[in-house]
Amino acid sequence: MEPLAERMRPRTLDDYIGQSHLVGEGAVLRRMIDSGRIASFILWGPPGVGKTTLAQIIAHRLETPFYTLSAVTSGVKDVRDVIERAKSGRFFNSVSPILFIDEIHRFSKSQQDSLLGAVEKGTVTLIGATTENPSFEVIRPLLSRCQLYVLKPLEQDDLLKLLQRAVTEDVELKKRNIELRETGAILRYSGGDARKLLNILDLIVGAESGDDIVITDRMVEERLQQNPLAYDKDGEMHYDIISAFIKSIRGSDPDAALYWMARMIEGGEDPKFIARRVVISAAEDIGLANPNALLLANAAFDAVTKIGWPEGRIPLAEAVVYLARSKKDNSAYKAIDEALELVRKTGNLPVPLHLRNAPTKLMKDLGYSDGYKYPHDYPGHYVEQQYMPDELDHHKAPPRPSPKGEGDK
Repeated sequence: MEPLAERMRPRTLDDYIGQSHLVGEGAVLRRMIDSGRIASFILWGPPGVGKTTLAQIIAHRLETPFYTLSAVTSGVKDVRDVIERAKSGRFFNSVSPILFIDEIHRFSKSQQDSLLGAVEKGTVTLIGATTENPSFEVIRPLLSRCQLYVLKPLEQDDLLKLLQRAVTEDVELKKRNIELRETGAILRYSGGDARKLLNILDLIVGAESGDDIVITDRMVEERLQQNPLAYDKDGEMHYDIISAFIKSIRGSDPDAALYWMARMIEGGEDPKFIARRVVISAAEDIGLANPNALLLANAAFDAVTKIGWPEGRIPLAEAVVYLARSKKDNSAYKAIDEALELVRKTGNLPVPLHLRNAPTKLMKDLGYSDGYKYPHDYPGHYVEQQYMPDELDHHKAPPRPSPKGEGDK
C-alpha cells in the first residue's frame, strides 16, 4: 500500500494546500498556468511544502510530457538522454515538455551546463526544486534563464486543513473513527512539513489496533519516542533556524545563539554545516573589530572535523559564545560587495601602465611599470600613488594617516 503522504498528494490546484501567494486566484504561477504556457522556473523552499506536487499538477494541467531527474542519481548522460527524448517527442507548435529536476542544487556545474542549450531554445521547460539558496548552488547562466519562486513552510491553518482532509477523505483512514482531540504535538513535530505531518499521522494510526482512535499530544510524543526514525530530522527548516542563529550572534545574544544551535543539533543538522556558518559569521559580522574571531571559528571547525560528534559541540559552543560577545564590524563585508558591484557596472577596465609588470624589453618600451613608486623606498613605507584604473581614480582611498611616532615636524 502507498504511504499516506503519497495517497494524499493533490492532483489539481484546487486540492493544493498552501502557497496562495503563488497559486491562489490571480497569483503569478496561477496566471501562468491558466494561460497554458509556462516559462522555466526554480522552486525554492523547505522539504514537504509541495514543490514536486506543484510540478506534477502543472504537467497534468498542460497535458504535456513530463520527465523527472533526480540530481542524486542522474549524470550528464541522463540529462542529454532526456533532452533528446524531449526533442524527438515534441510536435510542431506544441507546449514544450517539462523537465523536473529534484534537488537541483546537487547538480554539478557540468550537469547544469548541459541544460543551458535546451532551456534557452525551449526544447524543454525546466522546473527545478531546491531546499538550498539557488544564488549559491545554481550557476548564474542557468539561474538567469529561470524565474525563481519561493515556497513557504505551511501555516498552522494549512496543516490542520490537511490533517482534517486526511482523516475524512483518505481511502484507508476514513474507514476508522479518528478524532483529532489535540494537535499541538503533531504540528510541532511536523515543522511546517506536510510530508512529515502525514507520516506521523500514518505512524500513529498504524500503531492502533482498534477503529476508534483519539489523537492527543501525549500519544504523539509517546509514539515518536518509541519510533525515533519515524520522522525525518533532516526535514528541519534549517535555513530558517540558521538565519535565527546567525542573527543572534550578530545581535550579541550568546544565549539565543546557543539555543538555535541546540535546535540544529537536535534536528540532526550536519555539524560541519553549523561550523561553516560560524566561520562565515566570524568574517562577515565580527570582521576587523576582532580578527581573532575568524581564527577561533576556524579552529572550532577543525576540531569538529577531527573529534566528531558529540564532543565537537563543546569547541563549537565556545566559538559561538566568543563570536556573540565580540565587538562587531562588517566594513570588509560591505567593501567587497561594493567593489563587486563596481566591477559589474564598469566592466574590464585596463590596469594602469605603471602598475603592470615589465618582464620583457618590449613591455618596458611600451611604458609598462614606468613611473611606479616602490613604497618601501619612502618614509613610513608609504607613498601616495594611483592604484585604481584611470576611469575610477576618483574612487581612491583617502591618504593614509602618518604612522605613530611620525609627529609634526
